[in-house]
Amino acid sequence: MKRECLTIIGTAHVSEESVNEVKDAIYEQHPDVVAIELDRNRYHRLKQEMMGIEQDDSISVTDIIKENKVGLFFTSTLLGYFQSKIGAEVDVAPGSEMIGAIEASEDLGIPIALIDRDVNVTLQRALNKMGFIEKMKFLYGLIASVLGFGDEEDVDIEELKNPDNLDDLMEMFKDEAPNVHEVLVHERDAYLAGSIMMLPQDHVIAVVGAGHKPGIERYLDNPETLPNLRSLEVIDDKKGIPWLKIFLAMIPILFIVIFFLAYFNGINIAWNIYDFIVISMIMGFIGSILSGSKIQSAIVGGLVAPLTIIHPLLAAGWFSGLCEAKFRKVRQRDIKNLAHIESFRDLWENNIFRILLVVIGTNLGVSLATLVILPSKVFIPLFMKIFGM
Repeated sequence: MKRECLTIIGTAHVSEESVNEVKDAIYEQHPDVVAIELDRNRYHRLKQEMMGIEQDDSISVTDIIKENKVGLFFTSTLLGYFQSKIGAEVDVAPGSEMIGAIEASEDLGIPIALIDRDVNVTLQRALNKMGFIEKMKFLYGLIASVLGFGDEEDVDIEELKNPDNLDDLMEMFKDEAPNVHEVLVHERDAYLAGSIMMLPQDHVIAVVGAGHKPGIERYLDNPETLPNLRSLEVIDDKKGIPWLKIFLAMIPILFIVIFFLAYFNGINIAWNIYDFIVISMIMGFIGSILSGSKIQSAIVGGLVAPLTIIHPLLAAGWFSGLCEAKFRKVRQRDIKNLAHIESFRDLWENNIFRILLVVIGTNLGVSLATLVILPSKVFIPLFMKIFGM
């Protein structure tokens, strides 16, 4: 790639003007290659959409939970919701400018280069770097946007391509979620720039989001600052001491210790164990049923609650959620329909929201039992008997 022969087009992903700008540039310049901000999976999805191929839009919530990809799934759903929401407002489907680039390139017989990092790698790296506070802000952002009680302003999509506006937007994003900003912005700037530099063709048109254009140009002007691209594809486990997990794990251990101490001190714990099981099951059932689950899901949540309290790596909500997923099939249209939600009733009818609500509701019920009811009704009385208080 020759730097002087490179044209970088910064686009708004839901802009009709961006579509026309991309097509016009390709037809006018007739480059050797068109580089687009897509990974292989997203490219294939767009191609199938262009050819009118209907995909199986079912989503296996069971696999998502079993493979521990719940956070990844809901993060991608959140980002998809934001783009779909804006796209619906301006009547332009997300990714239209990429489709325009593909159509123009194929029309002229120009090869296409996919220069973006796999989206799952990007999202997983972001999740791994997010602290508890950032995750809570992210969750709040989703709820606020879906229910419409966040700050709303009329946004000119084309104005978002203005470098000054982008700098302000990126700086605000950096202040709110610095770790996410690092992965979604700086890392991808570097990855996109590195991918462009490795293209063997001389004359290149690169179609990227406007927010990435300044960062890409900085790396291209200072190639010595570019990190190794392979290092940006590694999914590292979070570093540091997981204090919250340690605290949560200590609770069931403490419960077991109290039971054993009581038993070895000759205290009859049969009724305490009975109370533990019954209270746990009732709270798991209530939490699930109040969140709108099927009766079968609530029964499952209740039955597994005692075991999940003792086992720190299990959560009753996942079991009730898996059961609920059997009754509520989640499809891609449930994600797309998030953009058209205008009331709580619309949200209530969305299967993604309903399953997530069942998971959260069951876990809240069991957590209430673990942190409040069981200590006051079972473990504190046992503790006092052990030490003769």
